[in-house]
Amino acid sequence: MAFEMALIRRAAAVEVLLRRLLDDRALSGEITRPDRLMAAMRHGVLNGGKRLRPFLVMESAALFSADGEAALRVAAALECVHCYSLIHDDLPAMDDDDLRRGLPTVHKAFDEATAILAGDALLTLAFDIIADEATALPAERRATLVLALARAAGGGGMVGGQKLDLEAEQAPPDEAGIIRLQAMKTGALIRFACEAGALVAGAPAEDRERLAEFGSAIGLAFQLADDLLDLTADASQMGKATGKDAAAGKATLVALHGANWARSQLHGLVDQAHELLAPYGEQAALLKEAATFVATRNN
Repeated sequence: MAFEMALIRRAAAVEVLLRRLLDDRALSGEITRPDRLMAAMRHGVLNGGKRLRPFLVMESAALFSADGEAALRVAAALECVHCYSLIHDDLPAMDDDDLRRGLPTVHKAFDEATAILAGDALLTLAFDIIADEATALPAERRATLVLALARAAGGGGMVGGQKLDLEAEQAPPDEAGIIRLQAMKTGALIRFACEAGALVAGAPAEDRERLAEFGSAIGLAFQLADDLLDLTADASQMGKATGKDAAAGKATLVALHGANWARSQLHGLVDQAHELLAPYGEQAALLKEAATFVATRNN
């Protein structure tokens, strides 16, 4: 219950900030913000969702008593990257989905060109948010966060993982290849979310690496759980189409080893995640619950 309430509270705070950041009014240095573009960006971001990645940023920052407002802004920036990726992932040239969180995808609600531009603008906005002096951290720390997010989101991270995933439809990878593409496509942003709290706080390298390892563990758990849900849940439960991986013959660890193996792996990943947080004691209680939630969620 404490975790659920914290997740809702963190999501609400992120939602308020995102609404402000996605206002129609142009910022200093901008010329104008086109109405239809901004509407599409808001449609892709302000459409519900658990805001798990922002939660991980803020809770990992809280471990080190980091500045809460700075952590919130980094969390919002990460959510912009995540939502941009969903907008582009839903496009006909990618996964070709009509629903996202129970609503029409951006290219269905608007059009493909607007959806592409909305995603582009959200990705750019993410780095604007972190670099802005309103993110009240030393300039060097903001630069470190920008670099870490760029590496997690780019060709060697999430975008590269998406490309490998598309290629996998034509040439299914082996187990090592599946793990690599999932660590990039899904895991990289979750790893960043957990590491970012230590970065915001300026915590020692040992803590930064420990939180990053925690993020890697729950990132893999998130993908395993997602693949299980794609196999077993229905569209109304998930808020998007299901069964698409199997229909496309897409290689996943669940397809390779079966559902029972995946559930066993999920238990092991939760244990690993909890062990990584052991040095932080009760301060890490909500993050431990987050690991359990990721592995056992039903949508």
